[in-house]
This record gives sequence, C-alpha cells and structure tokens, in this order.
Amino acid sequence: MAKDKMNENPVPEEELDETAGQGAAEETAAAPETEEAPETAETAGDPEVPGPKAKGFFGKTKKESQKDKGQLLAEAADKYLRLAAEYDNYRKRTAKEKENAWSEAKAQTVAAFLPVYDNLERALKQETADEAYKKGVEMTMKGLQDALTTLGVEVIPALGETFDPNRHNAVMHCDDPESGESTIVEVFQQGFICGDKVIRFSMVKVAN
Repeated sequence: MAKDKMNENPVPEEELDETAGQGAAEETAAAPETEEAPETAETAGDPEVPGPKAKGFFGKTKKESQKDKGQLLAEAADKYLRLAAEYDNYRKRTAKEKENAWSEAKAQTVAAFLPVYDNLERALKQETADEAYKKGVEMTMKGLQDALTTLGVEVIPALGETFDPNRHNAVMHCDDPESGESTIVEVFQQGFICGDKVIRFSMVKVAN
C-alpha cells in the first residue's frame, strides 16, 4: 500500500530540481575556500636563487659566529696579558718590599749593638797592665766585628778622608794647614753602613 500511496502523490520534477540546487548551494557555502600559496623561488626550487643562510652560533650566520669567536679570543688574550703584567708588577713590588723590610730590620738590630762596640773600643784605648783582661776585650771586639761583617755591615772610612755629608756628621771644624780642604782629622764616633743604607753616620772633626 505504501507503494500505491507514493504513486498516488508523486513529487513534481521542478520541486526536485529546486531542493537539489539548494543542497548543493549549502554544501558549497559550508566548504571554506582554500587559497593556493603563491609559488616562490624557494618553493619552485630555482637553483639560481639561494635559500636561507645557515644559522650557527646563537642563531647567527657562520661568518658572524666566527667574528664573535675571534673577538672573544682577542678579549681573552688581552685580559691574560693584563693579568700577567699585573702579577709581574706585584711580584717585583713584594720582592722589593721584602728586601727593604729585611734591610730595615737588620739595620735596627745592628744599631742596638753599636753601643757595645763603642764601649769595647773605649776599653781597648785604655792602658792596662792586665794582659789577660786586654786579650779578652780584644777577642770580644774581634767576635763582634766578625758578626757585623757576616751581616754585611762595614765601618765607614773617615779618618783622612774627604768629608761626605751623606756618610759623615761634622760636629767640629778646625784650621789645619797640613790637611787638605774638608779633610777629616779626627773621628769621635765610628759610623757604619750596610749596602747603600747608612746605619749610623760617623761623628767627625773637619779641617779647613
């Protein structure tokens, strides 16, 4: 009976055409239009046009990376040379300071023993009948002089020498026709020197 009803109420062909057209239009509207990507030299594979440059050091080109590396090496070399120069200056400065400290300490130590030297020198100038006593003083003086020599301490030449204000301290002047100009004729206290450092100036009398 269904077939009979369908045959009894057939759909007109015009309505079929309109519904079919509407369905096609809806499908066309629903489907998004796709744009074709423009063909470029890179996508076309043109061998004459180079592609993007190769990236290297931190996203830079190889040439830029090499330049940056060279600059870093130059800066590192400069820092190394500066550090080496500073260390060399520091080494020389500390060596000089150490030498000066040693010389100063030695000079102060020797200066503390100079009064003993002066007393022994006065004792040797005194007349005595006790030969054993005299011999003992002489040996003591000889031992002190040897110790000073070992330390590099020397007596400043004075008697008969020309006066030198860098080594001698003139406490008296006199006129002596037999002596030359600025000649030391008497020594009151012996002076000592260690290298270029004067530990004690010689106290002298200068003629003319």
